[in-house]
Amino acid sequence: MDGRQVTIIGGGPAGLMAAEVLSSAGAMVTVFEAMPTVARKFLMAGKSGLNITHAEDYSAFVSRFGSAQTRLRSALDDFTPKMLRDWALELGQETFVGTSNRVFPVAMKASPLLRAWLGRLEHQGVTIKTRHRWVGFEGDALAFEIPDGRILVESDLILIALGGASWPRLGSDGAWVPWLRAVGAEVVDFQPANCGFNVGWSDYFRDRFAGTPIKSVALTSGEGRFEGEFVISTHGIEGSLVYAHSASVRDALKSGKGSTLLVDLAPGRTQDRIASDLERHPRKDSLSNRLRKAASLSPAKIALLRECHPDLANMSFQKLAAAIKASTIPVTSPRPIAEAISSAGGVDWCDIDDHFMLKSRPGIFVAGEMLDWEAPTGGYLLTACFATGKAAAKGLLHWRNRTY
Repeated sequence: MDGRQVTIIGGGPAGLMAAEVLSSAGAMVTVFEAMPTVARKFLMAGKSGLNITHAEDYSAFVSRFGSAQTRLRSALDDFTPKMLRDWALELGQETFVGTSNRVFPVAMKASPLLRAWLGRLEHQGVTIKTRHRWVGFEGDALAFEIPDGRILVESDLILIALGGASWPRLGSDGAWVPWLRAVGAEVVDFQPANCGFNVGWSDYFRDRFAGTPIKSVALTSGEGRFEGEFVISTHGIEGSLVYAHSASVRDALKSGKGSTLLVDLAPGRTQDRIASDLERHPRKDSLSNRLRKAASLSPAKIALLRECHPDLANMSFQKLAAAIKASTIPVTSPRPIAEAISSAGGVDWCDIDDHFMLKSRPGIFVAGEMLDWEAPTGGYLLTACFATGKAAAKGLLHWRNRTY
C-alpha cells in the first residue's frame, strides 16, 4: 500500500482485526478509540470465560445469522471458526471445545489474547490513540473530542468499526448513528438482542422467586425449541435460554402478536404420562403437593405455573398436564437495550457494497456490530466481528488499489 495512512475508528475486535490486516499490507494505520483502553467489551466478555467461537458443523454455524447470513457468508468463509482458532494459536493462545461445542481459550480469559494481539499490532506499526471520541464530520475531516479539546483528522481511507447500542458504559452507545445518517447512510434503528424480557409478575412471585433459576425446562418460540434453564428476575426473565429466543419474541411483540414464548416444565415426560400420574396421586394432597410429587415440579416451577394460569386449581388433570407441557409466559416487552448482550439494527445492507464500503459515502468502510445483523450467544457474535473486520480491511485494500 506504499505506506498510505488509514484511519480506523473503533478499537474493538472488528477494528483491531482490520488494523492487523491493513498494517500487514503496508498501511500506516491509526486506530482511534473513545475509551481509555481498547476492546473493553471484549475483556468484559472474557471475565466469565471467553467464548470466542463455536465448533458446530460450519453449515449450521452460518445459519445462525438469520436474514443477514447471505451478506455475511463471504466474510465468514474467509475467517471461519477454525481459522479464528488457528489465529489465536499463532498468538500463543490455545483453544478447546467445551460443552455445547462452544470454543474457549485454555486460559479462559480475554486478557492474554488481547495482550499478545496488541503486541503484534505494535510490531506492525499500528498506532492506537485512546480517549479520542469521534463526533462526526466537519467537511471532509473527521472530528474527535479529546481530553484537551477537539481535533480534526484528514483521511481519505477510513474504516469505521464502532459497536451497536448495547453496553454503552463500555463504549457501544450508538452515538455514531446521526453522523452517518447526516452524510446519507441508511441506518436501521437499533433494538435489543440476546436480551431479557419484562413480565408483570405478582408481588408475591417477584418477592419470593426473583433470582431463582428455572432448571430443566424447554422454551419454544418461532425460533424453535431449546432445552436448558432461565432465571426469574425482578422485572421478568433472563438467561441464555431466553436469549436464544429473543429475536423471535421481540419481533412478535413489536408486530402486535403478543407473547409467543411457551415453556415446557417437564420436557422429559409426555402429557399423557403426567396426567396419569396426577390422577393416580392421593386426592387428599393439596394441589401443590400433587404437582410436586406426581409431576416432579419444584416450588419455583409450581409458582410459575400459577402465574401463567390463575385458574390452575379448577383445571382437570388433562388440562393441568397440558399446562405443564405448554404454558405461555406473558412477556410484555424486551428489557432496555443498555442491558442487552448485543443489538440488532445498524448500517443497512442496502447501503453496503460487496466490499463493505458505504455506497452513500465511497471511501468509508464499515465493520462489526454496527452493521445490521444479529446472532445468538455462543461465539457467533465475536466470530462475525472478527470476520467483518477482516473483510472490510480487504475491501479497503481493493478499493485503494483500484482508485489510486
